Amino acid sequence: MSTPPSNNPRRAKHATRRTRTRTTTPSSIRKFRIFVVDGHPVTREGLISVINREEDLEVCGAVGSPAEAISAIQGTHPDMMITDMSIPGRNGIEFLKDIHAVLPSLPILVLSMHDETFYAERALRSGARGYLMKESSLEKLMEVMRLILTGGSFVSPQISARLVDAAIGRRPRGSNSPIEKLSDREFEVFQHIGNGKSTKEIAGTLHLSPKTVDVHRGRIKQKLQIRDAISLLHHAVRWVETQCPQG
Repeated sequence: MSTPPSNNPRRAKHATRRTRTRTTTPSSIRKFRIFVVDGHPVTREGLISVINREEDLEVCGAVGSPAEAISAIQGTHPDMMITDMSIPGRNGIEFLKDIHAVLPSLPILVLSMHDETFYAERALRSGARGYLMKESSLEKLMEVMRLILTGGSFVSPQISARLVDAAIGRRPRGSNSPIEKLSDREFEVFQHIGNGKSTKEIAGTLHLSPKTVDVHRGRIKQKLQIRDAISLLHHAVRWVETQCPQG
């Protein structure tokens, strides 16, 4: 049974106010658009699922390789990109630099299984706004995402302390591995050596000449105090193995 409209102005005013309140629904909330780049399908689909559950977040695109990423990102106009350091076809640091060169204002969060001691500072220098380990809770992930979306940045307290130490000229606390002395390019070559690639293969992957790769090899040996190529190979292989997740 319908109720006839009231001629009482005060009752009509209250009815209008109630109607306006009811029209404010979750669908009217502004959603931040997130683009996901991760080479592991299970991880990628899991991220999509948890992000899309949030009222203020939605995934606008997801790919598994850097080759697909740039054109897809330019076509979807995300508010933020989430990526791993380990993605097929391109070194993670170089991929960050690629994205930052094309879309310098795009906030990037690195969500990775790789040790932040070796990767976080390199990621920030390459254009990322934050570095979070994949072992973190979902609550922490959402907190960090919203922080970066609103103009902030994030690293763990340990990495933050190291950055402060470096800024004031104090010897950074934490890991003192000589690998930290390597430049980004040397670090990239070192990783490829650890994955068993030859000089020619590394040159092709990085679009360098074999001679340039040999120069990087020489600098790596000097910085790591390694005498010969065989020792370098063994050292690099062992290091790469320690970076692999234990399954």
